[in-house]
Amino acid sequence: MEQALVFDCEGDALVGVVNLPVSPLPRGVLIVVGGPQYRAGSHRQFTLLARHLADAGIASLRFDYRGMGDSSGGAKTFEFAGADIRSAIDRLLECVPEVKEVVIWGLCDAASAASIYAHHDSRVRGLVLLNPWVRTEQGIARAQLRHYYLARLFHRSFWQKMAQGEFNVRQAARAFARLVLDAASLRRTSGSPDLSGAPLPHRMLDGLRRFQGRILFILSGNDLTAQEFKDLTTSAAEWRNLLDHPRVARYDLPESNHTFARREWRDQVASWTAAWAKADDIGER
Repeated sequence: MEQALVFDCEGDALVGVVNLPVSPLPRGVLIVVGGPQYRAGSHRQFTLLARHLADAGIASLRFDYRGMGDSSGGAKTFEFAGADIRSAIDRLLECVPEVKEVVIWGLCDAASAASIYAHHDSRVRGLVLLNPWVRTEQGIARAQLRHYYLARLFHRSFWQKMAQGEFNVRQAARAFARLVLDAASLRRTSGSPDLSGAPLPHRMLDGLRRFQGRILFILSGNDLTAQEFKDLTTSAAEWRNLLDHPRVARYDLPESNHTFARREWRDQVASWTAAWAKADDIGER
């Protein structure tokens, strides 16, 4: 059964939909919306995910942040969504008394919000993080250098433009030089001791380290956001240590884009999520 809900968050009304199985398991899933998005998700992914979870006995709630979709209030960025997430967990547990603990599922900056929030709430026992948003100016510069400019050298169209005089070498050189400078500055700015003002990746890493539950990363292969995350976790020893921890798992979809636009990609994500969320060891702390 699907049931529409309206619930309070600091005086504003949040709108959500809870999916109720016939016999709910004691662990539910909170689907957190990322970016300028609302509770249905791109290609209806969140709706379809919630229905798949319900078929597996897992109750879920998907909702709109304040100022987004049908919810009231001023718009909040993902970094300030903690109160929204807490209110949604309160409502899910109130609406489905069988649910005692939750997994937070988030795509893009919703994954970032979940990473920062989870350790503050003992009811959160797991995180499913898809293509986490870790963007900094330096990070995107490095990703573009590695995965766009270098890749173009192997494209026939690039050399055809060069031969035909259609390629502006001076303009490209200036753009390339700016990217090199931005990418190089990553090492100079990544050591902020004040986490409240630290770059996003540092705040996420701190939150995930403090969180004692299980974590599942699902990463697309055809997505710059996912590639930035992969580059970060490959180059930084602290991130590598986190991903190598026994409580952390990772699945990759090499052909998928950022929003898992094809049915087979969405179905695979839903299947992985349901199986992982039902695992007995996820509740261990």
